[in-house]
Amino acid sequence: MSLNRSEKEAVISEVTSLAAKAQTLVIAEYRGITVASMDKLRVTARSNGVSLSVLKNTLARRAVAGSPFEVAVDQMTGPLVYGFSEDAVAAAKVVADFAKTNDKLVIRAGVYGGKVLDVNGVKQLASIPTKEVLLSQLCGLLKSPISRTAVVLGALATKKGEGAAEPAAEAAAA
Repeated sequence: MSLNRSEKEAVISEVTSLAAKAQTLVIAEYRGITVASMDKLRVTARSNGVSLSVLKNTLARRAVAGSPFEVAVDQMTGPLVYGFSEDAVAAAKVVADFAKTNDKLVIRAGVYGGKVLDVNGVKQLASIPTKEVLLSQLCGLLKSPISRTAVVLGALATKKGEGAAEPAAEAAAA
């Protein structure tokens, strides 16, 4: 079923708004995936804040024209699913994790920061920890020197306290 002109314009405007908000685009070929598997992928994507769409490639090319994702236009051929995410790693993580368990989903390319990523680039992007994990690691690094200083000062106080207890015991004995 083909779309009429107004429906095509609606799709283009929707994808253009997604591209305007997104930091990352992941493009994957879905040839041979069952409907049930695709539904699982969509549910996972939705729960991680990834907008996953199967689009006509000509409409996708028009939608990303003028955006940082325009650099991937030459990769937009064949049956593709497009994953846009506002989080820098969410789209790559969702698609790469699903591709590990389903060999029919083939990662074609990705775009981050206006640069095209190949398959290995998308997988490397997917291996970056989430924002929450990175923030907790940063907090741990910031807390570490303070904790160590507190431990050292506590040990010094205990050592000085032991030395002070002995002269007090001698004075009481005398």
